[in-house]
Amino acid sequence: MSDIISVENLVKVYADGTKALDGISFNVEEGGFFGFLGPNGAGKSTTIKILTTLLRKTSGNVSVAGFNLDKSTQEIRKVIGVLSQETIIDVDLTGKENLRLQGRLEQMRGSALENRVEELLKMVELQEFANKPAGRYSGGMKKRLDLASALIHQPKLLFLDEPTTGLDPQSRTSIWEHLEELNRKDGISIFLTTQYLEEADKLCRQLSIIDHGKIIAEGSPADLKKAIGHDTITLSLKDPQDSNLRTATKKILQQVPGVSDVTDLNDGVVAHAENAGEVIADIIAALDRNNLRPLSLSMAAPTLDDVFLHHTGRRIRAEELGQKTSEPFLM
Repeated sequence: MSDIISVENLVKVYADGTKALDGISFNVEEGGFFGFLGPNGAGKSTTIKILTTLLRKTSGNVSVAGFNLDKSTQEIRKVIGVLSQETIIDVDLTGKENLRLQGRLEQMRGSALENRVEELLKMVELQEFANKPAGRYSGGMKKRLDLASALIHQPKLLFLDEPTTGLDPQSRTSIWEHLEELNRKDGISIFLTTQYLEEADKLCRQLSIIDHGKIIAEGSPADLKKAIGHDTITLSLKDPQDSNLRTATKKILQQVPGVSDVTDLNDGVVAHAENAGEVIADIIAALDRNNLRPLSLSMAAPTLDDVFLHHTGRRIRAEELGQKTSEPFLM
């Protein structure tokens, strides 16, 4: 299968000297659902702005939908749709009027436009609200209307820049369902930037994980997690700033049979084991013998957060993601 996006040694340096992208390379297969995962400030939005012709690159070679980014920006814009973090709709217009306006901007007219508007309203389940001002829509409804607007001209490639940020879980799930259908049923290639681990894990067949402008890992979510090869046991310390407490805790964990590695976290430490269920009792016993009682202890199978931790030594903050990766055992 051919690539719909090809990026080679892409660099972006801003006027103040900040290097947002440091020679990244990746490919996206046509018909694929590709995810760009990373924390805030990693370079995700810079990448998507360059690929959608909104920002000039400093150097590197890029092709989108078979077109050279340097030579064919107009051609690229005709075949892509973009859904940004901020909802871009006219709140004074109705849902139907918003879609008509977007269609006219794409040079669509007459029955072709009207049919496409009705088709999209049905797809995003907004027929009942089509003639109501968009300003009266909920956040999830506005985002669904924004998605429909991005699809009005039937793009072959859809760019999504953190599309579910700020949405409640129900609205987020609804957007996920629409995106899966667009990719599976309509064959639209999708490029998704996200900081939500669950979103990347559920939707994307291929991932590139970016941090500080560099790609640190690539592969399918399953393969990336499998490569970690162990479960994680996370301990939250009562005083994370106490270096003696941290050192003592790590030393005890390293001596427990079955623990392969111990890594620092901001508020504690994380141990890695082939089978956390078999060593958790030994860890608790070892800590108790040394009168060490962490605030909490939790275990989990490998996640994309563990992949990020493995490659960077830190986690993507769970509170930024609006999710929990494991259930704690209170100590």
